[in-house]
Amino acid sequence: MSIIVCPLSRAPEIARERKPSHVVSLLDPGSGFPLLNGYGNDRHLCLEIHDIEAEVEGQDALCDKRMRTILDFVGQWGRDVPILIHCYAGISRSTATAFITACAHNPSADEEEIALALRAASSTASPNRRFIALADAELGRGGRMSRAIDKIGRGPPWYEVGEATPFAIPAQFGA
Repeated sequence: MSIIVCPLSRAPEIARERKPSHVVSLLDPGSGFPLLNGYGNDRHLCLEIHDIEAEVEGQDALCDKRMRTILDFVGQWGRDVPILIHCYAGISRSTATAFITACAHNPSADEEEIALALRAASSTASPNRRFIALADAELGRGGRMSRAIDKIGRGPPWYEVGEATPFAIPAQFGA
């Protein structure tokens, strides 16, 4: 199965069409989360978090506790049907979480292989480095996740893109 990534504007439509088992919504505090029919709290994680890579006064940065929430939630995904992950533009928070989900479900896979699959699927992906670093530490990857994301580099600036085109990466990597 696959890990689907999209912007907020496409999340309800993709949820209806692709029928993912789980949905992760990553939006700024105070933003309206999409109402997805048939998805309760056990299948739809709504996380209020700003898309920042360093602490900024007055903004909510991802922390260890929230990273554990993400990892626990995506860990419940059985990979028999897709998972949908979205943020506002489908560029940073969601692409980081898709990479994290793939790494969490493929503990012995090469992180660079997963990062290259992410880049091949989306030229606009710019995974949030804070998300990656926290997951890297929590999953015990020894910096390999961060190095893999650094290797693929950033996509174009969000203001040039607006929002990403939906894409998917495989759920399984390695042998």
